[in-house]
Amino acid sequence: MTTNGNHTVPVTVLTGYLGAGKTTLLNRILTYEHGKNVAVIVNEFGEVGIDHQLVVNTDEEIFEMNNGCICCTVRGDLIRIIGNLMKRRHKFDHLVIETTGLADPAPVIQTFFMDEDIRGQTHLDAVVTVVDAKHIHHHWEADEAQEQIAFADVILLNKTDLVSAEELQALADRIQAMNPLANVHYTQHAAVNMDDILNVGGFDLERAVSINPNFLSEDAHNHDDTVGSVSIVAQGELDGARLQAWLSQLLQTQGPDIFRMKGILHLAGQPTPFVFQGVHMLFDGRPLDRPVNHQRNELVFIGRNLDEQQLRQQFAACLI
Repeated sequence: MTTNGNHTVPVTVLTGYLGAGKTTLLNRILTYEHGKNVAVIVNEFGEVGIDHQLVVNTDEEIFEMNNGCICCTVRGDLIRIIGNLMKRRHKFDHLVIETTGLADPAPVIQTFFMDEDIRGQTHLDAVVTVVDAKHIHHHWEADEAQEQIAFADVILLNKTDLVSAEELQALADRIQAMNPLANVHYTQHAAVNMDDILNVGGFDLERAVSINPNFLSEDAHNHDDTVGSVSIVAQGELDGARLQAWLSQLLQTQGPDIFRMKGILHLAGQPTPFVFQGVHMLFDGRPLDRPVNHQRNELVFIGRNLDEQQLRQQFAACLI
């Protein structure tokens, strides 16, 4: 994962199931907000339904809006599209990538870790998932719907006006159990403050220290979702070698089922804690550049078929 230098462009990955409200949100980003120059990569320009009167000039696949924003379509390779966009780097200060409604966002996320050229020019800011509060219960069994929630740093719980307060609370509890790391915003017509979805630092290692995982309530375990979360908080110092061996084995054996991982860990003999996060088997971490006045280890796993008891026992075995 790249550091968030000022010279790199922050990237937001926008996902959500079909009909959740992604298109409405995209139109808000492109046309309703004029404080930022945003480039948006969409899967199909026509599907977004942008008023063509707002388009000032076009070339083959990149469209400029009359408010300074840029819109382009993915007809081929995402890396190539980003490369073309970066030739206009002076025209935008944020990049939003829309994934298709049936897509697992992981391959898009991984692009920003694995391609050296892209890493040098951009940094992943956050994954934003739009959830249809009225119809999500039809899609709970779909892997894509659960994965989109699991990968999210920000969740827009949209169409809240179409459900009762009780239904909304039950849905929020269920989402919280699946992904305690995400900030949830309640919206109608995807109306959200741009500061709540852009430049939020969801993949910023410096902000990983403010995890404060919410412990799951007893009723959170009633759901039979295959996707869930495990939060571990423990005082004390960790044996670095044991910890590394455990995490290595864990990612080798369960990496595809671990969607997100985030933590702040106190290693024996180190003056400052170690902060890290991972996506599947891709993992990044570094010592925090400032001391803290506690030895509280915090670790969150989000994934499929997680064995909470086993994870807790294995982590405890790494404590000195």
